[in-house]
Amino acid sequence: MSALQQRLAAIDIALYYLCFGTCRLPVMPRISRLVSKLGDGGLYLMIGLLVAWLEPDRGDQFLLTGLFVFAIELPVYCYLKQLIKRDRPCDRFDDVIPQIVPSDQFSLPSGHAAAAFVFATLLSVYYPFLMIPAYTVAVLIALSRVFLGVHYPTDIMAGAVLGLLSTVIGLNLIELL
Repeated sequence: MSALQQRLAAIDIALYYLCFGTCRLPVMPRISRLVSKLGDGGLYLMIGLLVAWLEPDRGDQFLLTGLFVFAIELPVYCYLKQLIKRDRPCDRFDDVIPQIVPSDQFSLPSGHAAAAFVFATLLSVYYPFLMIPAYTVAVLIALSRVFLGVHYPTDIMAGAVLGLLSTVIGLNLIELL
């Protein structure tokens, strides 16, 4: 590992402990678990189906675009997880007790952050008045994963970038079709 990589890893770990340290209030794990569950995936599909059913102008397009973009994001996310194979903080440090059981072994990128940013970006494109609440929820979902002890800050940043890029690529591909 180069000196730059070591320095970045040290900053990431320090940021992790700063975030995880703020989670010492007894109520924080419960709140973080609830917020994290918003990003488990099923809610995105339910909202997409509901929008398609209730919004006649662009609802079907929103749903189909979402399915297309998630079909781009998910395989890239899985590939990166297996390529990078970064241990989760709860698996690396003895003093970190995870507040949930992670869905897989590796931490980079955060799938919850990626999916949350895909959905927030799609909502912002189709329904701009929802931009601020959508990105606020996406950030909270991403941060909850750090508070729960299963991701580093760079994991959620990488997930957010993956979600944003997947959405931009997907929207541009749809325009070409």
